[in-house]
Amino acid sequence: MARRIRDWARGVARRVRSDNGMTTSEYAVGTIAACAFAAVLYNVVTSQPVMSALQSLLKEALDAKF
Repeated sequence: MARRIRDWARGVARRVRSDNGMTTSEYAVGTIAACAFAAVLYNVVTSQPVMSALQSLLKEALDAKF
């Protein structure tokens, strides 16, 4: 009898701890966070200082003497 109770308790604990996936609200928060990160990254990459640094790096790479 004690074994049946112990097995039942372990099964309940296993079901309580199980995490089968994200809920809809977690998907929504994750999607919003990903979009916000993408927007910030886009603004940084397309900013004037970064664009000029990338252009000068590309120009130096193309003008390299071999």
